Amino acid sequence: MDLKDKVIVVTGGAQGLGRAIAVGLASKGAKLALVDLNQEKLDETAQLCVDAGGEGRGYLANIAAEDEVTELFAQVVSDFGSLHGLVNNAGILRDGLLLKVKDGEIVKRMSLAEWQAVIDVNLTGVFLCGREAATKFIELGTEGVIINISSVSRAGNMGQTNYSAAKSGVATMAVTWAKELARYGIRTAAIAPGFVATDMVASMKPEALAKMEAQIPLGRMARPDEIAHAAAFILENDYVSGRVFEIDGGIRL
Repeated sequence: MDLKDKVIVVTGGAQGLGRAIAVGLASKGAKLALVDLNQEKLDETAQLCVDAGGEGRGYLANIAAEDEVTELFAQVVSDFGSLHGLVNNAGILRDGLLLKVKDGEIVKRMSLAEWQAVIDVNLTGVFLCGREAATKFIELGTEGVIINISSVSRAGNMGQTNYSAAKSGVATMAVTWAKELARYGIRTAAIAPGFVATDMVASMKPEALAKMEAQIPLGRMARPDEIAHAAAFILENDYVSGRVFEIDGGIRL
């Protein structure tokens, strides 16, 4: 796929990894529909996309709400006239042990609310956006691409029962969709990043950052633009589908 003038939806596109992916695609001339819940950050990223040589427009939507997702994709198609790609990037964290035990007594359990919040956004939201994007691709007759942002935590990571379950799910959804949707000219794949140097990570305590980096064979976290490069590769290479790309510096949890 030549990204020039292609319409790509990026969820969680207001900041962090989503912003890096959006700006990277804009630098190749793409038109970005940025989805998030922070209007100010959306406006900033939209301008960065313009500055990079593409287009950008922000959309406020809760991707875990079916009606909002349906309306979102209808509006994107109405505004841009087409749709060619989706990067399912939006996600949240509610980390915690399944059970926290002190002196033989259970003092805390992961709550259903903590479980459900992550599953709603990180898994159900990806399902809803993927389904709607595929629907639009078929209705428009375009050969679209869906990229799900997973994580190396999909293999299981202590303190992330909810997050790991969701990230495993979005990876396997990408593989499943590749098999189901290829007949319609739709490709799907996933990216499983390791630790990425986003603003949120940079705000951690220095000792925590040092401990994190010590686990990575390459000795550093990924730059957001390195993950963005992987997204561009998947979109541009028309023979890539049904694979999960681990961009993790060798850590592989």
